[in-house]
Amino acid sequence: MKELSRRGFVMTGLATGFALAVMPIAEATITTDSQGLTVKEVKIPVKDGTIPGYMAMPERGTNFPVVLVVQEIFGVQEHLKDICRRFAKLGYLAIAPELYARQGDVSKLKEINDVLKVVVKVPDTQVMSDLDAAVDFAGKSKGDIARLGITGFCWGGRIVWLYSAHNPKVKAGAAWYGRLIGQGTELQPKNPIDLVKELKVPVLGLYGGADSGISVESVDKMHAAVREMGNPSILVVYPETPHGFYADYRPSYREQEAKDGFARLLAWFKTYGVA
Repeated sequence: MKELSRRGFVMTGLATGFALAVMPIAEATITTDSQGLTVKEVKIPVKDGTIPGYMAMPERGTNFPVVLVVQEIFGVQEHLKDICRRFAKLGYLAIAPELYARQGDVSKLKEINDVLKVVVKVPDTQVMSDLDAAVDFAGKSKGDIARLGITGFCWGGRIVWLYSAHNPKVKAGAAWYGRLIGQGTELQPKNPIDLVKELKVPVLGLYGGADSGISVESVDKMHAAVREMGNPSILVVYPETPHGFYADYRPSYREQEAKDGFARLLAWFKTYGVA
């Protein structure tokens, strides 16, 4: 790790705008203003240096409940920043650390296969440690980490389940269409189904019935597994809904399901003390 620190990270700042792989941007793209908010790019201290992140919170006040916002496969691009501002408008401190900072800047890659080549190099252990660092940073930045929640999308949806098994300080999680079952690798050895016995946190899972990459069968299997362990997690499937239905900047966006899912998330957080 010392050698990596000497060489420097691949990303020392966040990407601007949207990732090239998702262009063109859909007309439905939502833009949340920063009026009444404090928003900024931050440098989050980690074991081997710093990673960039985006943080948003109300302009006035302190001791805000904290939400970790975990990126899609495309990194911390404008959509993730906008989600942070949405949470901040509701009174949260939202922070999105760039979790590929050591491996590569996927925002400049046009082909999804090239993005995947970067993502497979990101170790789960590194992600867990970086999220721990983001929590610590938020706690020193007017955040109340006794009221800690996590949400994530696509790649980040899987991470929500993993982090909810990793950190017992999390009060609640909300995972949007993250992979549940699959073949592990050396760097990403386990999937959520493998960690049910270790799951310490109630997680709300939000999935599309027409997701070509995540079968309803796998969602049902995960739901049965958490129920068997007595965990209060709930997995919701929206019929005839594709993967990425919350991503308003992409054709996969489904307004009704996205709004319903976010309302469920807020109620879930409130129920478990993230408010």
